[in-house]
Amino acid sequence: MINFTAIDFETANYQRDSACSLAMIKVIDGAIVDQWFALIHPPPGDFVFTYLHGISEADVASAKTFAEHWPDIRAFCRDTPILAAHNAAFDREVLQSCCRFYRIKPPPYRFVCTVQAARWAWPGLPRHTLDAVCRKLNLPLNHHDAQSDAQACARILLRTIQDGYPISH
Repeated sequence: MINFTAIDFETANYQRDSACSLAMIKVIDGAIVDQWFALIHPPPGDFVFTYLHGISEADVASAKTFAEHWPDIRAFCRDTPILAAHNAAFDREVLQSCCRFYRIKPPPYRFVCTVQAARWAWPGLPRHTLDAVCRKLNLPLNHHDAQSDAQACARILLRTIQDGYPISH
């Protein structure tokens, strides 16, 4: 079985380096074994997406920056060279943008997209958004809560792998 970490970022605004929360779910040998969550103090800028995720500027005022969280993030992902995300292009770009902003060498993680995995597994589903796939699988979801989204992502990828999804996609 593949080892991976499911991740989900929430951002404060349209800038990809504006991560304001991150959740990670570690999967080893097909089992969820650990989880990590943090609020992140983003670079200065407007909080545009509070209406989506409920995180305000006041909520992250005393939080660590991405750079301050980086040692913990890197340590958490040490055993899992694969990162999974629903719409992985977004989370990959947030990770890379945060690394660029703080002059951190981007990690060599390979990303797997659970939107693509869901399209493979359930091609007849009209939409493959996180909420639609969770409804199909009867998974609980508090959408745009990073912890809930990452947990759902991990469970979706585990289910598709169980159904034969070739992780090499």
